[in-house]
Amino acid sequence: MNYSERLTLFEQDLASRAELAFLPISADLQYLTGVPRDLPTFGWTMHPGAWLEGLWVCPGKGSVLTLPRMTAEFGGLGNQPGMDLRVLGDHDDPSDLVAGILDGFQLQSRPRIATGDRAHAETLFGLQALRPGAQFQSATEILRRQRVIKGEDEIDVMRAAGAITEAAFRDAIPKFRHGMTEQEIISEVNFQLRRHGSLGESFTSSLYNSGPDHPLLMGQRLKSMKRTLNPPVALQFDFGAILDGYCYDFGRTISFGQPDDEFVRIHALVMASQAAGIAALQAGVHTTAQTDAIARQVIEEGGYGEAFRHRLGHAIGLDVHEPPFLTASDQTLLQVGMLFTIEPSIMQFDSWSARVEDVVVARPGGGEKLTNSYQNLIVID
Repeated sequence: MNYSERLTLFEQDLASRAELAFLPISADLQYLTGVPRDLPTFGWTMHPGAWLEGLWVCPGKGSVLTLPRMTAEFGGLGNQPGMDLRVLGDHDDPSDLVAGILDGFQLQSRPRIATGDRAHAETLFGLQALRPGAQFQSATEILRRQRVIKGEDEIDVMRAAGAITEAAFRDAIPKFRHGMTEQEIISEVNFQLRRHGSLGESFTSSLYNSGPDHPLLMGQRLKSMKRTLNPPVALQFDFGAILDGYCYDFGRTISFGQPDDEFVRIHALVMASQAAGIAALQAGVHTTAQTDAIARQVIEEGGYGEAFRHRLGHAIGLDVHEPPFLTASDQTLLQVGMLFTIEPSIMQFDSWSARVEDVVVARPGGGEKLTNSYQNLIVID
């Protein structure tokens, strides 16, 4: 990844819109500099002065990375070659450190400051105290023009992340048995992701399970994860690996017990819908909305339109969900190098459901899938 080139282009875009940008530790910062992120925690683990944790960019005057000592030392980020790194001591005043940086950039009293969308409100409070007349805007929006088009180096990383994800699924399947709980199955998938080289899960690995005697539960994780899975039931997987900061997103359907004719038909409709969506992912030809409509039509004509309950997909890369989105309200023209999930589903609350999901690159002649395994319904007797 050419981080120097990325940072230079960002500074050029920033110069006409703001005098300063602050990017916290996030996908934005990793994209620009390679400074990595760690796995998140459910509760926030904070360090003194955490509000200044990130990169300050002033067009034409350079950039400064500021980190609390705990992040620099225990977080392993204290060695960033070629970067101007300032470390905040445990008992130092973060406002003094930031004030020195702003003065060094010769920032005026009413500057335009762009902050990354993942910055904490505490960061804005601190900046407002130092520059009460500041006007704020989104640095993420400025950077998005760069991030939305993936280079072939990024696509190669995503392809490798997909290979890890497929390998994890391949090795998890033989462990699945009737009577396992949802939690046991997800735990096996997560173990296999790490076993095959993923930092962890790119998002919370999920199962959406339904059948005639197994109602679909969404958003009730503490209740659903304890349920045992016995035939007849459809298991819908949604998970992905992390590699070099990039996030994969993958889905397949498993039948516990032999599927009946309706289940087979539902799965076939979902696969046909995905194939239509992939073929429609033609750069310079279709918009995101048109791609969604083409794939959705397959399921609608099959009589299950109301059970396709979500958008066809989303852009993906260093974040799991990125704009633009494959949905009726998004009119973005597809461009070569855009990466999307294509993830149609039929989700029924008291009957069979099915889903499939792969990451796909927009190309002039249609989409290029990065994962291709398990195209047929997986059956575990």
